[in-house]
Amino acid sequence: MELLVVIALIAILAAILIPVLHSAQAAGQRTACASNLRQIGAGIASFCGDNDGAFPESAHTDEARSWVYTLAPYLGNVDAIRICPADPRAEARRQTTSTSYVLNEFIAVPKRGPFTRNVEAFTNIRLLPIPSQTLLVFIGSDRMDLGISNDHTHSRNWKSWSQVLDDIQPDRHRASSANGDHTRGSGNYLYADGHVANIEAADFKKLIDARRNPARPPQTQIENVLP
Repeated sequence: MELLVVIALIAILAAILIPVLHSAQAAGQRTACASNLRQIGAGIASFCGDNDGAFPESAHTDEARSWVYTLAPYLGNVDAIRICPADPRAEARRQTTSTSYVLNEFIAVPKRGPFTRNVEAFTNIRLLPIPSQTLLVFIGSDRMDLGISNDHTHSRNWKSWSQVLDDIQPDRHRASSANGDHTRGSGNYLYADGHVANIEAADFKKLIDARRNPARPPQTQIENVLP
């Protein structure tokens, strides 16, 4: 009888402590991830300062000039900073040229019209009306294949939540398992002014459901404002 009581107490303690430990671990990873993004933001700011405001390029332009490694001279340890500590594919990314973080297509790739003429470009920080509301770097999706070619979003195509999930992982930071539509948890986001915000996945989805694209650089103070 005493043994059964002890076993029952252990089970009760485990049920209480395990969620607390998972929550603490998730919080620590979220903080470390935010630190990575702040360092990336500082690196991008330095790069822009040295290049007349131009942002680093993505692999869409040239894999050899991918922003991850273009920033290497500005970062202390690019191989550590390019990996999110909560990334389930972290080790595989360390062994390849992959990154846990992806650049916003809007600021990395100009939209071209006939005769390759730019019809929309935010590829220079001076072209951003509101840097403090312009998303710069996201946490990459688990759906993305490994490799440096997947270093940016395709956010001009974000018409549905499924398309968002193909590019980014809005629920990267969570204390429990993912739910079906990946709205349980949150993600860290780097803005063009260098600050990092943690946004609930459910709040991010509300914008997509309302047919508002949070990746598009806003032109006014009220566009695409996240909760």
